[in-house]
Amino acid sequence: MNIKPIRGEADYDRALRRVEELWDALEGSAESDELAVLATLVEAYEREHYPIDLPDPIEAIKFRLEQSGDDSRTLIGVIGQRTRVYEVMRGKRPLSLNMIRNLHERFDIPAEVLIQPARRARKVAVQRRSLRRKRGAGHGERNG
Repeated sequence: MNIKPIRGEADYDRALRRVEELWDALEGSAESDELAVLATLVEAYEREHYPIDLPDPIEAIKFRLEQSGDDSRTLIGVIGQRTRVYEVMRGKRPLSLNMIRNLHERFDIPAEVLIQPARRARKVAVQRRSLRRKRGAGHGERNG
């Protein structure tokens, strides 16, 4: 076993090729041990150099509902009443801590996915700020 740290793309490519060679190693063999160590190194390198963004909370909720064959009516009582569910699912209202807890417990959606702001809500907020600035600039030009 000649294992070295993965310091760059060339090391990463070498490690991946070796993982492929070792893929069918017998459990408990030296090759199996080498595979386990290399897989850990590759995973650490990928986590640092190729991070995967968490999904949007609303999209995660929709996906979980689709997986279970349910629709947004299932969220009544978990998020709140029908109007509250509508507001949350449309991005007009953020998830509260209580809603996050309920969604995590009921649908097993990871809390770290649910606690981030919904992407649609952030986009709308940025657009509103941009629009206010444009309006503000327009008023200053007319008044001045």
